[in-house]
Amino acid sequence: MILNRRVLNRTALDRQLLLARSAMTPAEAISRLVAVQGQEIDAPYIGLWSRLASFTQDDLAALLHGKQVVRGSLLRGTQHLTLADDYVWIRPLVQVILSRTRQAAFGRLMREVDLEEFAKLAREHLTGRTLTRPQLRDLLRQRWPEVDGTALGFSAQALLPIVHTPPNGIWGTGGATPFTLAEEWLGRPLEESPSVERLVVRYLAAFGPASAMDVQMWSGLTRLRPVMEAMSFLRKYQDTEGRVLYDLPDAPLADEDVPAPVRFLPWFDNLVVAYADRSRLMTAEQRKEVCVGAVIYPTFLVDGTVGGMWDLKDGVLTVEPFHPLPDGVMEELAAEGTRLMAFAGVEEGSITWLPPRKSTTT
Repeated sequence: MILNRRVLNRTALDRQLLLARSAMTPAEAISRLVAVQGQEIDAPYIGLWSRLASFTQDDLAALLHGKQVVRGSLLRGTQHLTLADDYVWIRPLVQVILSRTRQAAFGRLMREVDLEEFAKLAREHLTGRTLTRPQLRDLLRQRWPEVDGTALGFSAQALLPIVHTPPNGIWGTGGATPFTLAEEWLGRPLEESPSVERLVVRYLAAFGPASAMDVQMWSGLTRLRPVMEAMSFLRKYQDTEGRVLYDLPDAPLADEDVPAPVRFLPWFDNLVVAYADRSRLMTAEQRKEVCVGAVIYPTFLVDGTVGGMWDLKDGVLTVEPFHPLPDGVMEELAAEGTRLMAFAGVEEGSITWLPPRKSTTT
């Protein structure tokens, strides 16, 4: 069966809770999404607000303080929020990514450091207490005074299962990043041999149908094609370019004609980074504007696809379309933008409309 781009778009939006705000609890939504991108502190809050019928900043803060949700390095080696129940098996799966990324960034700077000794000493420093990254770095430099301090701090984060405990991850909270051993914070060990197939199933439930390359882009893992080919229970489709797409056997497809409301997506939103082929969401020209190096800019959706970018700063919501928008869409965006500012606690905010970007205007 061949699936066109619009069916893939509407199905992705449906599974991402973006066709209609869901009555799920925040914990249920985070579970559905597997892990919520948390590179920017406030981004997960806006991402959940865009997806849930009832959500406040305090809802997520309570989950972080209550240890039901944790923040740490996970998919692609970047910061995510995930349920504690999922962290204990996802974190061991992505260790290979974290080790690879650390080696690429700091391997040369730490070539004289025995990594087994390093991990053991870092764990000893963290046992029974929380340290900021600078504090841990300074302790490690007592053993390796000639080694770059940044390399020491980030290597500990990559080699050990570390979570960043509140107030880190709380809306509007900055400051030095705290390091806490995940096993101590959660009061239980991580799983020893989790199944990569489990991660594939969870991804497809939240983002499918998708290719093996899509799953690899989202997770950071490699060589998943033979794994997915061996999962004989998965259903196979094709897209209009002939790519093989996998899905769960009982997962429904959305109708291509279902309406899609405007939605504001935050920095690094899950939906935008979840596919190698992002044509179900944006054009190649738009992708160049949204995905710049390691940065994924906040976007808004119009009729289910990326319609432009936005920013909220100093009480002003700046909206920059990629192409001219009909008056009705502008009104819908203005109403949704007003609700976004209210959620963010902006009083007497305003909206600034920028002209469409020439490079992405059709």
